[in-house]
Amino acid sequence: MPDTHAAPDLPVWDLTDLYPAPDSPELKRDIGDALTQAREFEDRFKGKVGDLDGEALAGAISDYEAIDETLSRVLSYSQLLHAGDVTDPKIGQFYQTMREKATEANGHLLFFTLELNKVSDEALEAKLTESVALSRYRPWLDALRLFRPHQLSDEVERLLLDKSVAGSGAWVRLFDETSASLRFSFRDETLTQTEILHKMQDRDATVRKEASQALGAVLGENISTFALITNTLAKDKEVEDKWRGFARPISSRNLANQVEDEVVDALIQAVRDMYPRLSHRYYRLKAKWMGRDKLDYWDRLAPPPADDDRTFTWDDAQSIVMNAYSAFSPDMAAVGKRFFDNAWIDVPPRPGKAGGAFAHPTVPSAHPYLLLNFQGKARDIMTLAHELGHGVHQVLAGKQGHLMADTPLTLAETASVFGEMLTFKSMLAATKDPIARRAVLASKIEDMINTVVRQIAFCEFERLVHDERRNGELTPDRIGELWMQVSEESLGDVFRFDENYRNYWAYIPHFIHSAFYVYAYAFGDCLVNALYAKYEAEPEGFQAKYMEMLSAGGTLRHKDLLAPFGLDATDPDFWKLGLGVLEGFIDELEATF
Repeated sequence: MPDTHAAPDLPVWDLTDLYPAPDSPELKRDIGDALTQAREFEDRFKGKVGDLDGEALAGAISDYEAIDETLSRVLSYSQLLHAGDVTDPKIGQFYQTMREKATEANGHLLFFTLELNKVSDEALEAKLTESVALSRYRPWLDALRLFRPHQLSDEVERLLLDKSVAGSGAWVRLFDETSASLRFSFRDETLTQTEILHKMQDRDATVRKEASQALGAVLGENISTFALITNTLAKDKEVEDKWRGFARPISSRNLANQVEDEVVDALIQAVRDMYPRLSHRYYRLKAKWMGRDKLDYWDRLAPPPADDDRTFTWDDAQSIVMNAYSAFSPDMAAVGKRFFDNAWIDVPPRPGKAGGAFAHPTVPSAHPYLLLNFQGKARDIMTLAHELGHGVHQVLAGKQGHLMADTPLTLAETASVFGEMLTFKSMLAATKDPIARRAVLASKIEDMINTVVRQIAFCEFERLVHDERRNGELTPDRIGELWMQVSEESLGDVFRFDENYRNYWAYIPHFIHSAFYVYAYAFGDCLVNALYAKYEAEPEGFQAKYMEMLSAGGTLRHKDLLAPFGLDATDPDFWKLGLGVLEGFIDELEATF
């Protein structure tokens, strides 16, 4: 539904494509029908899944998919409504109620996946062989059965599901609502978190300093709450990991991402080994550029000195991104254009709205939505390019159906980062002035450092927190020490930090929403860098293969998706190829000094 409090010149999304209103008859019907159908599904199939022949099992999976898609549609609507204003208590109540109702329905469906995983490999293969309809679901079954060694008893699995809304889900909600309610005093203004983060990128160093210290101070005032949330969720994960038999906190995420532990370990180590040649080296260049021997932490996001600090309109941003997409593939641009032609994007920042940006796939029977907090900076254009890439990917993958449209997180960032690279290359080519070109290049380098170096540092921070939490609760001071440890390692000794910076871990939502999610950004960026290098070297036929890759959704794993391009993420040199693109940009920038 449109938000009447949004800026009048910026578009907001229209959620009525999902449901007319929270109290609409359509929504009440869907949630009621889904619950009824889930109960009937349980009555028909519980205890019988292993005895179904191939055709009957295919029919059961199809019924399961339909019920789950209805529930996902309801949850998507409630999540998007909540993201539009996380401070509205009525929306918060609706969001929680829908989650609880969906959890109740899922409680009746849970047996199905548990029983599927009890079917022997031989028996399942026989069913797949005898049924074409069932064989279509092979990728979903393969992904589901990855968790067989970690599956618990039916009763324990049901207990974990039922308790999730009052357990981990409640702590995540507390984080979101606490973060959205924070206000930051800045001179004569009271700002939201999104607005204070925007001030931290201001050209004026005094503005950056005051904004950065205001953020750290307010986080510090609430640090006990954030530490409690972090400790509780880390303990919750430790308990579940122990029961499921995961030796390392990151392993469950890797399994969900359908990527091997050793591949992720190789990525993390490759990036950490490159810190001196990437982030340390670049920030020394930035200090030199700014005429400084040392940088304060509030200088990290400072615009490059040669930047003209232009402000772009929303129409400018749309044109720049769409032109870049069109130059690569008119077909891809045509999909992206649908987001602008329809009310699928919520653009302006406003009080209560969730910070940052995201793309939500909803369900294949509807369409994705994008959330932005657009403030007219060049980085906002790159954010649009990023989230639109997600949206295009989600539309193309939708043809795989509800159960197989979603890609693992490691591959979910492919289209978004590729969209950013296309847009950057287009903007760089259009910039002829050497000084301005230096600024555009520096901006891209900073974005890539944030995507690769910072996210791997975040992942290392999570590892330290989760490992240490196994020995007892961490104090806010100890969490701050671990944050400083990874910050100093990843950013280098050119930076000066103060006590306020010790609190910065507390505003990063990925730590709370999805443990170890962050390395997916680095995975995606390095993968895209390698892909883009292939595109530049061998452009013939690349676009068609790329669109096929996006359309595959969750039906293929990374090895199969990359094979047509002659790339292999299990090869240690793969990560060096991706990181080499970033190092090459730094080489190009350094040559201009």
